[in-house]
Amino acid sequence: MNTFYLTTPIYYVNDKPHIGHAYTTILADVLTRFHRNEGEDVFFLTGLDEHGQKVQQAAEKRNVAPKDHCDEMAPRFIELWDKLHIKNDDFIRTTEKRHVTVVQKILQEVFDNGDIYEDEYEGLYSVSEERFITEKEAESGEFRDIKKIKEKNYFFKMSQYQQPLIDHINNNPGFIQPEHRKNEVLGFLKKPLGDLCISRPKSRLNWGIELPFDSDYVTYVWFDALINYITAVGFDSDESKFNNYWPANYHLIGKDILTTHSVYWPTMLMSAKLPLPQGIFAHGWWLSGESKMSKSLGNVVDPLGLIEEYGVDPVRYYLMREMVLGQDASFTMESFVKRYNSDLANDFGNLLSRVSNLMKKFFDGKIPTEEDDSDEGIAIKEKGIKTIEIMWAQIESMRVNEAIETTLQFVRSVNKYMETMAPWKLAKSDPESAGKVLFTAAEALRLSAVLLAPVMPNRTKVVLDTFNAEETGLEWGGLKGGVALKPHDVLFPRIDIKKLSQSVEPVQKKAEPDNVITFDEFQNVELKTAMVLEAEKVDGADKLLTLQVDIGGEKRQIISGIALHYTPEELVGKMIVVVANLKPATIFGVESHGMLLAASKGKNLTLITIDSDKVASGMRIH
Repeated sequence: MNTFYLTTPIYYVNDKPHIGHAYTTILADVLTRFHRNEGEDVFFLTGLDEHGQKVQQAAEKRNVAPKDHCDEMAPRFIELWDKLHIKNDDFIRTTEKRHVTVVQKILQEVFDNGDIYEDEYEGLYSVSEERFITEKEAESGEFRDIKKIKEKNYFFKMSQYQQPLIDHINNNPGFIQPEHRKNEVLGFLKKPLGDLCISRPKSRLNWGIELPFDSDYVTYVWFDALINYITAVGFDSDESKFNNYWPANYHLIGKDILTTHSVYWPTMLMSAKLPLPQGIFAHGWWLSGESKMSKSLGNVVDPLGLIEEYGVDPVRYYLMREMVLGQDASFTMESFVKRYNSDLANDFGNLLSRVSNLMKKFFDGKIPTEEDDSDEGIAIKEKGIKTIEIMWAQIESMRVNEAIETTLQFVRSVNKYMETMAPWKLAKSDPESAGKVLFTAAEALRLSAVLLAPVMPNRTKVVLDTFNAEETGLEWGGLKGGVALKPHDVLFPRIDIKKLSQSVEPVQKKAEPDNVITFDEFQNVELKTAMVLEAEKVDGADKLLTLQVDIGGEKRQIISGIALHYTPEELVGKMIVVVANLKPATIFGVESHGMLLAASKGKNLTLITIDSDKVASGMRIH
């Protein structure tokens, strides 16, 4: 029997589950349901990443133990997966003993192989990203919580596996998908690959898995998290299970964690002398309109709100149909409603209503006994058989949205067939032919329901229940004639656009931000005038200046990335505008207490200044 092992990323326990988490997990669920329907031995893994500095800090803030914090957060994901009808085979948490044991074993093996060494390192550390960053990254302004750290740590000799990894990628075209992501990784590997710092001293971070060869350190969260993929299938605990499922067929990931999965993880496995996964597939991001969804913008779509309003299956259908795997997709309520009303209500749901109502009206609520042997009927049968073949090929090549559209095209052809044959007219002059048309249409609908069952397990079950075809499979000819229909509700009630604007306004607001803030929110931002007293360049940073400013008698230090546009001498004596109540941050090892305002267009930047003869420093701007 063929096996199929599929994983999602293990999601960060401090995050609230959002549409991105839901998408990846539904995608994994859909793919594994398809493979189960093909009779394959499937293992579907998802779970949570529960270690690291941010978890420790969140727990300290709440005055609870980190493990207790994780135990409280984990049910949010488990409950959502249940509501989304996710049928995973395992849910792993990195705090579990089985995982800790495996991580320490891998660490020890890599250490014994001579691929881990101790060295003193001095560099910039991003607390938010939980990793050391380059000076170029620090100057980009994307990392605000930055500290300069000098400490002893352990390093993994990732660099010595650079060429073997390049060779593996080139010799295995399907290893990283889609193609443009493979090219991205190969581009990254054209530069010298550094070694990876894989430890954190307990004096700084104690919430992690202890190094087996030095109890004063815990391991880097990524070295811990990635190993979950082999823990769950029995590495070091169930040899038979491990050999059965590993290597994984696919790691499904978002494009933002491509490097960790395509560079860190394979080199770790090479060092441990374990097979690499067969495939790593990086999908795109869900955008809200034209903007990336983010908590800071307040435009993250809550999947629970959507499913409560419209049901689980329509949400699963939309997410699977709308995104081309590997590309970004835009979520809007307008496109959701359009897809729902067109594909589900008009095409699929309406076909069930038409067929079942005509059988009730002309055949006493029973399924006729013979299929249509006319040219039109034979064409539908042939198209149905061909649809099975095409759809499965599309699923195997990870073109899920195309596979769904292939089935919907078949459904539309059946609707057209009904219009052409007009069984409601035939029933009056040729009941036998009308029965054959309805039987063929019902069989086509049954087959379509089986094809779409991995995407919409609940609503397709209604179709199969209606025709007493719950146990039928993926081939033409599963419908039995002479059987009484079971009653059913409307499969997909149309969404009233007028009602939508009233009833789902909260969902709409989450899905499509209008980039406005309330007056109260604006009032919370303290914009004040400030006089620049001193200015100098930050050592080792080309773009950064340290400004000493006076804000109404209070002297502040602000770090700003304007050194390419202004010399220190130009700034002294200028009256500028600053955000005075911004939380202090460490930038390039220097504390910054505030942010100045500037306007930019392209590469040009202009500082916002005020005539110092007319205002004093420290004045509030309204």
